[in-house]
Amino acid sequence: MSGGTTLFEKVWNSHVVDRRAGEPDLLYIDLHLIHEVSSPQAFDGLRLSGRTVRRPELTLAVEDHNVPTDSLLVLDPMGKQQVETLRRNCVEHGIELFRLGDRRQGIVHVVAPERGFIRPGMSVVCGDSHTSTHGAFGALAFGIGTTDVEHVLATQTLSLSRPRTMAVEFTGELPPDVAPKDLVLALNARIGANGAHGHVIEYRGGAIEQMSMEGRMTVCNMSVELGARAGMIAPDKQTYEYLHGLPGMPDGKDFDDAVAYWETLRTDLDAVFDETVRIDVATLTPYVTWGTNPGQAVPIGERVPDPATATDAQRAAAERALDYMGLEPGMRMASIEIDTVFVGSCTNGRIADLEAAAEVLRGRTVAPGVRMLVVPGSIDVRQRAENSGLHKVFIEAGAEWRLSGCSICLGMNDDRLTSSARCVSTSNRNYEGRQGPRVRTHLAAPAVAAASAITGKLTAPSDLPPLEAPCSP
Repeated sequence: MSGGTTLFEKVWNSHVVDRRAGEPDLLYIDLHLIHEVSSPQAFDGLRLSGRTVRRPELTLAVEDHNVPTDSLLVLDPMGKQQVETLRRNCVEHGIELFRLGDRRQGIVHVVAPERGFIRPGMSVVCGDSHTSTHGAFGALAFGIGTTDVEHVLATQTLSLSRPRTMAVEFTGELPPDVAPKDLVLALNARIGANGAHGHVIEYRGGAIEQMSMEGRMTVCNMSVELGARAGMIAPDKQTYEYLHGLPGMPDGKDFDDAVAYWETLRTDLDAVFDETVRIDVATLTPYVTWGTNPGQAVPIGERVPDPATATDAQRAAAERALDYMGLEPGMRMASIEIDTVFVGSCTNGRIADLEAAAEVLRGRTVAPGVRMLVVPGSIDVRQRAENSGLHKVFIEAGAEWRLSGCSICLGMNDDRLTSSARCVSTSNRNYEGRQGPRVRTHLAAPAVAAASAITGKLTAPSDLPPLEAPCSP
């Protein structure tokens, strides 16, 4: 007798439209997200083959990677060409597009959830690896290559071999100074940047159940940094409360009926995962990366590791990372000086992330010589922040308050950094040259990024001196 099924297996099986022995499954795709970088070649392929977009109403386009965040003018020639090409393709094929300047514009993985495009049990793809973000809602969401983008545009299906399953259980109570970003960095440090290769992760445990939807999106966003195909979290009351009232969501009895189905999207008690990892979050402190992949991370209170203590397979990579980062083994992480701070991206550009950074900055100022950019993940996030006065906190502290976009998460827009900058970034990748030529990136949570901006070096919020109380009249 077969055992129960996991959340992933339930969603996968419900989308299989053709299954043949010895071949990949053919999956139906509920939502196809596109942006200006990965779609031009796919549309060219459609034209060459004489095909059209099969279900344009199930496709959403967003301008995000190449758009500037200091104005509404795309000045970079390559970026401008990609944006204009996306606009022409969307008009030709009748695809909804959130353009730069549109009230709904933002980073695709921030916009899609907040605009009600993501629901539990869906299959979602995009020519962008961080599509895994949407697994926070119990959706099966993952990035695809250009050839697959074309296939989905033409057929609304995708041929794919079924991944293996991994359970990651975050047990215990989350300490006050530990953010969702710290959990996934700790997991990366535990199993390595490719430790979940070929798997779909289901994040479980009390720490996940108590986490906000913004936090869950952060965790699922970085599943791909572990080598995973996707990351998922079972929908629950937090999910339903977030979704209720969003544009396009049903209401009344229709919403109740939807919730009744979403409630079935849970791993059965007798289901078996291929791999299981457990982490007690009560033992964690804020993490920061020291190297050039997200797995090269340590608690901020520790020291730069010595490659000599690494395994043979890891030693060369660690030595190369330290050479690129300009660090020495044994250096205190908290002594590393920085010159740039970036708060934003599809990992940490939501309202809760801005609130966390502002809470640290309130009443303080950015250190001399440090440039801090705060880039909301969407225009909606920006408006919410301004409605609550968060933008004033950032501006008064000396940070730059920007429009929405991918910004310096990656060096392909006007926000790219210059050579040898050292940046504390709330984004998801710290690869060589990711944010610009020779730029050195330390990944961290928003509160750590803000604290580092204040001191000019890697700093945990709890290590900041207390603010002086105002004098009584």
